[in-house]
Amino acid sequence: MNPGDVRVRFAPSPTGFLHVGGLRTALFNYLFARNSGGKFILRIEDTDRARFVEGAVENLISTLKWAGLEYDEGPVVGGEYGPYIQSERLDIYGKHVEMLIESGAAYRCFCTPERLETMRKEQEKKKLQPKYDRTCLRLSPEEISSNISAGKPFVVRLRVPDDTVIKFSDVIRGEVEFSSERVDDQVLIKSDGYPTYHLANVVDDHHMRITHVIRGEEWLSSTPKHVLLYRAFGWDIPTFAHLPLLLNPDKSKLSKRQGDVAVEDYKEKGYLKEALVNFVALLGWNPGDEREIFSIAELEKEFSLEKVNKSGAVFNVEKLNWLNFQHLRKKPDAMVLAMLKEHLMKVSIEVSRFNDQYLLSVIAAMRERVTFVKDFTEKSPYFFAAPKSYDPGVVQKRWKPESAVYLKALAAEFSGLSDPTKNDYEAALHRTAESLGVGNGDIIHPLRLSVSGMGEGPGLFDILSIIGKEETVRRIESAVNELK
Repeated sequence: MNPGDVRVRFAPSPTGFLHVGGLRTALFNYLFARNSGGKFILRIEDTDRARFVEGAVENLISTLKWAGLEYDEGPVVGGEYGPYIQSERLDIYGKHVEMLIESGAAYRCFCTPERLETMRKEQEKKKLQPKYDRTCLRLSPEEISSNISAGKPFVVRLRVPDDTVIKFSDVIRGEVEFSSERVDDQVLIKSDGYPTYHLANVVDDHHMRITHVIRGEEWLSSTPKHVLLYRAFGWDIPTFAHLPLLLNPDKSKLSKRQGDVAVEDYKEKGYLKEALVNFVALLGWNPGDEREIFSIAELEKEFSLEKVNKSGAVFNVEKLNWLNFQHLRKKPDAMVLAMLKEHLMKVSIEVSRFNDQYLLSVIAAMRERVTFVKDFTEKSPYFFAAPKSYDPGVVQKRWKPESAVYLKALAAEFSGLSDPTKNDYEAALHRTAESLGVGNGDIIHPLRLSVSGMGEGPGLFDILSIIGKEETVRRIESAVNELK
């Protein structure tokens, strides 16, 4: 196969927001396609109508676009192998299941849900593997015809061959074997006429010329059924690659019970798409060296399925936060400025009160202290409004009875400065401390508390030079009045 012939797909079910595990599957498919010069296809698998969520398809498409994973074929975009939404392909599945029935690879099952439930309970009592007992496989052609004429509802099941070892190769796991004795006669078409995942998946992958099926480990046990279907149709079997499970730090399977799992959740919390994509890429894959920070272009260049691990990948939020910090640091000032302005509007801070130079000064002061854009207002609100309160712990530790006297003298010294720089503020504080016969720290700590309401942050004289002389003096006077 030529590299450019590679065709992969991401085939989510529209049952809600996109799970980070789904993003990982989409990303690995996308990266494999881009690395090989192939095509990345989006297919919507919406045949489970009971779980369908209105608006989920639109959300999936917009989330992929936000993450920078542009697909080559799929809904909206189109392509020569559409439609790309399974509910629009029902006639295709109907024709193919008839082919399977005619060849003996599938059969109609008229068993009622009540009978199936009774059968399962009996098997559980006897500690047998739950499997269909093939009652309907033994029906005569006349009985089948009579049931159909009577309008009895039925499903169509795969006829799994007896005493067979089903083998297939997996790029990540090597040679995999399943005994047919452990494979159930899977339902292929439900009584409502909709196909199950198994039939629709195989038929669509074949007709859309999918060369590599890259999906989560949870589908590994279904693969023998898919292999049997490919063989029953006489089709070439694609290359399989089953990605490792995503795990919580306690090694349990990643689930909503232990935290956010939807991409939308991380987007809302202010994570950068570059950081989230970088983080998700490292869940089960590594470049073979110590590098951890990648752009999407670098991932496209480096990615290969051979470097994907078998073992489960731990979802470590601290690592994600670190990557967000790194990617935010790398962004140019102009881009961070635009993001900061957008955030200020979101939290109802009037952007027009601050010119670009002021905001760029804030960005420079806080760059090494922020993980998210929202940290500019959460960690340093004093750049956008004078403090309305003062940290009680810092007041108790740093504000002395004589602090008001020191700060009044300092405010007088500051007032005499003409267009002061950062160094001018520092020199003025040193002069004041010397004239009062006290140490610099006796003034620095209450001064920081006065102008910020906090006990920590960027350099104190950086803060003063950003907010300016008049605002600094005003804040000193307010603190003296408030904390006397």
